[in-house]
Amino acid sequence: MKILYVTTVSMTMCFFPEHIKMLIALGHSVHFATNCDDPVPDIYKTIDCKIHHIPFSRSPFDKTNLDAYRVLKKLVETEHYDIVHTHTPNASMIVRLACRNVRKQGTKVVYTAHGFHFYKGAPLKNWLMYYPVEKFCAKYTDVLITINTEDFDLAKKKFHVRDTFYVPGVGIDLSKIDKVNPDHIAIRKAMNVPENCVLLLSVGELNVNKNHEVVVRALAKLNNPNVHYAIAGLGDKKEYLEQLATKLGIKNQFHLLGYRTDAFSLYKTADVFVFPSFREGLSVSLMEAMASGMPIVCTKIRGNVDLVEEGKGGLLFMPRDVDTLRSHLKVLVDDEKVRQKYGAYNRVAVEKFGIKNVLEKMKEIYAIVC
Repeated sequence: MKILYVTTVSMTMCFFPEHIKMLIALGHSVHFATNCDDPVPDIYKTIDCKIHHIPFSRSPFDKTNLDAYRVLKKLVETEHYDIVHTHTPNASMIVRLACRNVRKQGTKVVYTAHGFHFYKGAPLKNWLMYYPVEKFCAKYTDVLITINTEDFDLAKKKFHVRDTFYVPGVGIDLSKIDKVNPDHIAIRKAMNVPENCVLLLSVGELNVNKNHEVVVRALAKLNNPNVHYAIAGLGDKKEYLEQLATKLGIKNQFHLLGYRTDAFSLYKTADVFVFPSFREGLSVSLMEAMASGMPIVCTKIRGNVDLVEEGKGGLLFMPRDVDTLRSHLKVLVDDEKVRQKYGAYNRVAVEKFGIKNVLEKMKEIYAIVC
């Protein structure tokens, strides 16, 4: 078969090299279409996968998406793909519109939804903006794949797609995480974090959705100078979070690490992983933290509840509930045995989200598609 993978921007390609290699090993020809304005991940230099630049925009309202539609339509009509497998919302909308003619000639369109923008508790504007688009595009979709159970249930009930499947994420490489053995003392020293403190860690962009503010406020209420909080990530909330920490008197306990390439080492150096997002599909960083043996404190939202079992692998709270978060943090800060118990449970629980299991499920789906 000839297969085209599509994402809006090239950085998202980093989630799929093992998927591409699996398809090539099975004898398929694979192309990738994405916006290449940013660098393509280096690993694709070693993969026999032709890459096409499509001028997608992240914003569905950007006029350049018209150009992207025309370029993509020409590509799929010229290359005669058997399957077009699309990811990320904006590219996936354009893909399904651009593939209307080629579907009549036998091309199958597969869409993996990595977390609908409409969900239980989502703002009304999300339902008004995004739900009608997905409902309309569903009729131009042959296979819909969801990565959490809430989206799967909604899709089965609301969208008329020939086949809908649940797959537990894109898959993480558990073996790579197992091999990491960091120098805890050196890493903490470089972070300017005391060697013997209890270190809370978050990994993710500094933006409104990731909701790091609630952790900063909970840390201040915890009133324990031996607890420090570090975030690995970049974003437009950097100055706001720094100012908030200063205002609340915990400036010396708060550490913004910027962009890091050593996340696996950070997981194994910290004591508790805190994941306070308002919205997620199925978080890779949360799975990586679990695979690293970390206890979790996270929001009780779609995706997170598929991963973390409360009272066994971690503790859950609502996104704006500072007091409950403070109480949960105190439990884990005060009791190392509970931290160890939760971490050990998570190492086992995360195995079903490993890359080997996910790839086996994807093989089954591709076999059904064709």
